[in-house]
Amino acid sequence: MTKLEDLRKMKAIYYDGSKACYREDLPIPQCTEGHSLIRIMAANICNTDREIMKGYTPGFCGVMGHEFVGEVTESSDESLVGKLVVGELNEGCGDCVYCRTGREKHCLSAKAIGISKDGCFAEYMTQATHLLHKIPKGLSVEQAIFTEPLAAALQISKQVHIDPSLNAAVIGDGRLAFMIAQVLALNGISMTVIGKHPEKLALFQDFADTVLYQDYFEAGKMRSLTGDECFEYVIEASGNPTGIHLALCLVRRAGTIILKSTYTEQTTLDLSQIAVNEITVVGSRCGPFEPALKLLKEGRVRFPDVEWHELKDFEKAFASPAFKAGFRIGI
Repeated sequence: MTKLEDLRKMKAIYYDGSKACYREDLPIPQCTEGHSLIRIMAANICNTDREIMKGYTPGFCGVMGHEFVGEVTESSDESLVGKLVVGELNEGCGDCVYCRTGREKHCLSAKAIGISKDGCFAEYMTQATHLLHKIPKGLSVEQAIFTEPLAAALQISKQVHIDPSLNAAVIGDGRLAFMIAQVLALNGISMTVIGKHPEKLALFQDFADTVLYQDYFEAGKMRSLTGDECFEYVIEASGNPTGIHLALCLVRRAGTIILKSTYTEQTTLDLSQIAVNEITVVGSRCGPFEPALKLLKEGRVRFPDVEWHELKDFEKAFASPAFKAGFRIGI
């Protein structure tokens, strides 16, 4: 006979501080004031999840994952109950200067799902209600799952006015770079994508003017680039610490580098090069969800299908070379 307490247990992928493991004994979280309990339908793996297993967030122990679609089962906002939602990552304290000035994600005590608090690689998760966004009618779970990373791509245009008459380079041929390139293409900008994987670069050819193999720029092959050969805007989305060095080689003097990569390793830079050449460097993180949902619903951006796995097969999912791997949980 099933024990009553077993009925409140759930399956999840749990990071114990050194490794990820599959568990079936975690308690279903309790819904507290100002929060919602979400039954996770699907969740996608992000490169940040892989970096966590390399020590990206020291001290974190908990359920991993932050890209999700779920159904609200309990909420401080009753109108959300039964609705499908996506959600932002960072819950601030609500009182500090960052929270009071619309910069909640920069709150010094902010908690990010799957990074500093329990995330979505589980059957259930809680999140602050004000961070949830309803999925529009007609948008499937399989499409809506891309909302969070697409919002991160849209953050670039929120931070930097990119003149479509100038040129841009995107460093990286992965998932985030693919989304960034599609967003830039909507603005009609002349764009070059630089990556290391021919099969991935092939996906960009429908909307990029040029794709280049990064080996061309590797040590021993780098030549002196003229201003005409460089770029006004360079978006670094390689997920590798070598990317910023390539960006500094490719950006024009008085140009702009937008830094999207996050990684565990540290790197060194020649800051005098940035000062002398008057290069603007902009860090860019999470972005606006509502415009991302609108673009997805209107079909103005398209992505390859997700390779779906069960939670118990997380090792295979994390090792997958697919464009996106994720977990079907409540579907």
